Amino acid sequence: MNPLIPILIDDQTPFNFADLRTEHFPPAFDKTIAQAKENIQRIANTKEEATLENTIEAIESFREPLDKVSGIFFNLLSANTNDELQAMAKTYSPMLSELANDLLLNAQIFSRVQKVYEKIESYNGEQKQLLDKTFKAFRRNGALLSEEQKNELREIDKRLAKLTQEFSDHVLKATNEYVLFVDSFDDIKDLPSASLEEAKSLAKQKNKENSWAFTLQSPSFAPFLQYCTNESLRKELWFAVSSRGLKAPNDNREILKEIAQLRFKRAKTLGYKDHAHFVLEERMAESPEKVNTFLQDLLKHAKPFAQSDVDELQKLKTTGDLRPWDVAFYSEKLKVSKFNLSQEELRPYFRLESVIEGAFKHAELLYGLSFKERKDIPVYHDDVRAYEVREGDRFIGYFYGDFFPRESKRGGAWMTNFLEQGTWSGKTLRPHVSIVCNFTKPTESKPSLLTHDEVRTLFHEFGHALHSLLANCHYVSLSGTNVYWDFVELPSQIMENWISEAEGLNLFAKHYETGEKIPEELVEKIKASSAFQAGWLCVRQLTFALLDMGWHSGDPSKVSDVESFESDVTKDLRFFPKETGTAISPAFSHIFAGGYSAGYYSYKWAEVLDADAFEYFKEKGLFNKEISSKFRNFILSKGSSEHPMDLYIKFRGRQPDPAALLRRDGLI
Repeated sequence: MNPLIPILIDDQTPFNFADLRTEHFPPAFDKTIAQAKENIQRIANTKEEATLENTIEAIESFREPLDKVSGIFFNLLSANTNDELQAMAKTYSPMLSELANDLLLNAQIFSRVQKVYEKIESYNGEQKQLLDKTFKAFRRNGALLSEEQKNELREIDKRLAKLTQEFSDHVLKATNEYVLFVDSFDDIKDLPSASLEEAKSLAKQKNKENSWAFTLQSPSFAPFLQYCTNESLRKELWFAVSSRGLKAPNDNREILKEIAQLRFKRAKTLGYKDHAHFVLEERMAESPEKVNTFLQDLLKHAKPFAQSDVDELQKLKTTGDLRPWDVAFYSEKLKVSKFNLSQEELRPYFRLESVIEGAFKHAELLYGLSFKERKDIPVYHDDVRAYEVREGDRFIGYFYGDFFPRESKRGGAWMTNFLEQGTWSGKTLRPHVSIVCNFTKPTESKPSLLTHDEVRTLFHEFGHALHSLLANCHYVSLSGTNVYWDFVELPSQIMENWISEAEGLNLFAKHYETGEKIPEELVEKIKASSAFQAGWLCVRQLTFALLDMGWHSGDPSKVSDVESFESDVTKDLRFFPKETGTAISPAFSHIFAGGYSAGYYSYKWAEVLDADAFEYFKEKGLFNKEISSKFRNFILSKGSSEHPMDLYIKFRGRQPDPAALLRRDGLI
C-alpha cells in the first residue's frame, strides 16, 4: 500500500518516514486530488436543504486525505528537498491551486453557502466563525464573478503557483551555489573556533585543503561578517548575500514583477483597489492606510535612534566611510566596548541540547507540559529529533526539531505542522508539530553552541509550536496558528522575552564543559544590552515592511527596474548609498514565496502585542500561573474561534498599549 494513504492510523501514531520514497508522492497526489474533486461534486449535487453539516462542515473536510499528503510533501520540499520534489512541486502546485478554485468558484456550492450564511445569527462560537470564514473565502475568491472572470482568475492562480515555486527554487540554488574560499588565516583568525572548524571541514570537502570555505548559510556568513578583519572579503561575501536572485540562471527579477502584477490583477478582478487592500481586509490592521500610519509612526520614533547607532559605528571606523558590510563587524566591537559582552563569550552557555531543555522547562512551568525524546519514531533526516508531549497523563502531541543547515533545506527558521489539531474524519486529533532552523552545527571538537540570537530564534519558533500544541478547537481550519497573520506572531515573539531575564536564563544557561550556571554578571549584561541598536534594528524591519507594502499597494505594472523601484521606496530608510548590483526583493522569499505578501508589517504589529503582554507577566511574575493560564486559555488554545482583538482583551483586560514596544526598546 502507498504509505501516504492513509498517513495516520490515529493522532498517537507518528508518520512512518522510514518507508517513504519520493516516488510515492505522484500516485498519492493523483488519488487524493481525485477524491477531493469527487467530494466537491457531491457537495454541489446534494439535493437536501443546505445545512451547516452537509455544506459548511463538508467543505471543511472535503480534502482531508489530500491535506495529509500535501502537508508531508511541502514540509519536505522546504526542509529536505531534492530535484525530484522540486519538479513535482511545479506540477502539483498549479493543480492544487486549480482544485481550490474548483471549490470556491462553484456557483452551486456558493448558493448553498449563502443559504446557510443567511442564518448565521442562529449559530454560536466556532460554528459561527467557521460559517463566516467560509462565506468570506468564497466571496473573496471570486464566487460573485462572471464565468469569464472566473476563468481569468483560474489562469492567474495557476500561474502564481508556478511562479512562487520558481522564485523559491532560485533563492535556494543561488544560496547553495556560492562558496568563498579564504587562504589567509590572518584575515579570519578572530572568527569563532567552531566557525573556523566548520569552514575548514567544508573546504576539505571541496578539495581545498589549505583554505577555509564560507557559504551563504546564516551560521557561515553571519560570524564571517562579524569577525573577519579583511574589509574586502567582508564586502565580497556581503555582495554575494545581497545579490541573490539577481544573476542568471537564478534571476528572480522578472518573476517577482510578474508575481506582483498578477496579484494586483487578481485583486482588481475581485473588486479591490490592489493586493494590499485585498489581504488586509482579513487582518487586525484592516487597511493599507492603517498599516502605513503604524509603520511611519514607528519610523518617526526609531529613525533618530538608528542614526545615532550608525554614527557610533562610524566613529569606530577611522579609515573611511562606514558601509553595509561593516555594520556587523563594528557592531560587535561596539557591543564589547559598551557592555563588555561578546556573542562568543555567551556561546559556551548555550549548548543546543541545554537550550532545547530550557524551552521545554519554560513550557513545563508555564503550561504544565512535559517533553520526552522518542528515538523510536522515524524521522525524515538524521538531524531531526522527535518528542512526545504530555500534560500529566494526557497526550498533547508530537514535536519535531530540525536544527542544522544543509543544502536540501531553505534558509531561515519556521514552524510547521505535519498534522494540525482538530476534527479529522469525525475524530478530534492532537497535533504533530515541527520547528525547522539553521543553527551553528557541532564540529569534531565542540557541540552545537548557539549565539544569543540563535537562542532567541529557537524560543520564537517554539512559541509558534506551543500555539499549535495547545490548540483546542473543533475545526482544523480555525485551530492553532490558523489566525490573522498580524496576530500569529504574538505567541512566538512573546517567548523571546524570557531569554533576556535572569529567571528564564537560569533555567538552562550553563557552561557546556563545567556545568557552571551562567554568571549573574553575564545575565545583567544580556539584560543591559537587550535594547542595543534597537533603533537600527527597528528601521531594518521597517525597510522590509515598507518595501512589501510598496510592491503590493498600487499598480506594480509601472515598475520597469526592480533595483530603482526598491531604491525609491527605501530612500528614507537608508543610511548608506545604494550599492549597485544588490537588492532585497529578488531573495525576499517571505513576500514572494512565503505567504507574507502585504503582511510583513505583522512582525512589528505583533511586537506591540507581545511587549504589552509581557509587561503583564512582569507585573504578576514571569511564571505566574494565573497569567500563563489566561494566555493559554484566551490566546494559545483558541485559534481563530474568536476575533483576535476580543481574545487579547479577554487576556489583558484592555486593548494593547502601543507605547509598550517603544518603552521596551528604549525609543521613548
